[in-house]
Amino acid sequence: MAIYESEHTKFMREWMEKHPQEIQEQKKGRALWWDKPQEVRTQASYDASSVPVKAYYYDTNH
Repeated sequence: MAIYESEHTKFMREWMEKHPQEIQEQKKGRALWWDKPQEVRTQASYDASSVPVKAYYYDTNH
């Protein structure tokens, strides 16, 4: 059974094979936007200070 692969995926796979230097650029971009160091204390503080949400947000009687 053949696995479907879109034209875009095929293009990107071939393009990355022809331009291996772009892997480093891709990693730098990911580090810029996504791979951030996490602080356990800060996250615990955020979790502790969160306010529970009402079951029905627009109910003004409760």
